[in-house]
Amino acid sequence: MMQVRVKEYPQLRELCWNRPADTVLEGADALALYERNWRFVQPENLVDAERRMIDALVARYGNGILNV
Repeated sequence: MMQVRVKEYPQLRELCWNRPADTVLEGADALALYERNWRFVQPENLVDAERRMIDALVARYGNGILNV
């Protein structure tokens, strides 16, 4: 099971604007949140750590496909 700390990833923090800053999401939930709200993500502003984390989520929970 993969857990994602929202405060560590700037774009995810923006998507979780209505949640407490110390929120921890299950990996599958984080991927679903990215997929549902990708229109609000600015890919050019993704830091390397967040890009790697998204890649790991896609590999583990998305069968290699980011559904955006």
